[in-house]
Amino acid sequence: MKLTPVTIGDLTLEVPIIQGGMGIGVSLSRLAGSVAKNGGMGIISCAQIGFNDPLFERAPFKANMKAIKDQYEMAKTIAGNGIVGFNIMCATFKYEKYVQRCVEVGADVIISGAGLPIHLPELVAGSKTKIAPIVSSEKAAKVLLRTWAKRYTRTADFLVIEGPEAGGHLGFKYDGIENAIANMDEEVKKIIAVAKEYGKKFQCEIPVFFAGGVYDRADIDHYLELGCAGVQMATRFVVTEECDAPSDYKQRYLNAKKEDVKIIKSPVGMPGRAIENKFTETIKTKQIPIAKCRSCLSYDHCDRKTIPYCITEMLLNSVTENPDCGLVFAGSNVFKVNEMTTVPALMKELSE
Repeated sequence: MKLTPVTIGDLTLEVPIIQGGMGIGVSLSRLAGSVAKNGGMGIISCAQIGFNDPLFERAPFKANMKAIKDQYEMAKTIAGNGIVGFNIMCATFKYEKYVQRCVEVGADVIISGAGLPIHLPELVAGSKTKIAPIVSSEKAAKVLLRTWAKRYTRTADFLVIEGPEAGGHLGFKYDGIENAIANMDEEVKKIIAVAKEYGKKFQCEIPVFFAGGVYDRADIDHYLELGCAGVQMATRFVVTEECDAPSDYKQRYLNAKKEDVKIIKSPVGMPGRAIENKFTETIKTKQIPIAKCRSCLSYDHCDRKTIPYCITEMLLNSVTENPDCGLVFAGSNVFKVNEMTTVPALMKELSE
């Protein structure tokens, strides 16, 4: 049975699958545009989005502002009428400027996590851009939607629940991940109830999408049965021909074994899930000196004297120099991925 389209305000998501934002340089225009063209929601990562621009090394912020427009326009050219948006971490340096730039170029949606995007509604006010926070608990959903309702008299256009089996940054404590995995289904139901409460208050539907460890159609059907409108997936999209990451990066996914997937500490202040390599072994015992600051994190998230490594440097290593000496984020089920595919083939596999 085909998946049912989802309405998000005045947008229609033909296939209720969001391609998760992956940075640096993993989900850019080609991947996001291709997913959107095939009925899903294509998401471009704003994390150092302008890293390929010659301007980046001397003026990273300017390069990123320019790249937001360039990448979005290229993605929309591919997508046609499909939905394309951005993922922006709350911990990003000059977060507000990134949001405003994405609105300025006409983004269909903005998904924001790695912290609670408390001020997001005021940053998109008066625009058509839809907004969705990433939450990992009922408590976070309640706090955020209550604050938005009280301060801005509005609510989320949709919600993304990120579970403990996701790749990248996780909204859980290091010692609470296993317990969260065991209890996530109940937490999902509670968050959906919060979304329904605020949807009723604002006389609208707030679709909820689950992310984290979603691998196949059986997983999608499971979260639909729990009450979700759809899912967000990232890991599966890395090993597509259209993914913007280089072939060496994709090969890390294809080679990964279950025991290679590890939880690491991130300078953002959250645990993260990544594929084990020389980099992850190194940070177990020593700090990696910062070669150059490229202003990726806000000051309250980055103390150059104490952070174990520069997250921009390590993510750049993964997509530009040596993925074995860089940070390669991946979801818990990356070890199941064993062959390359295409976005059309994957979307058909998951939706029909």
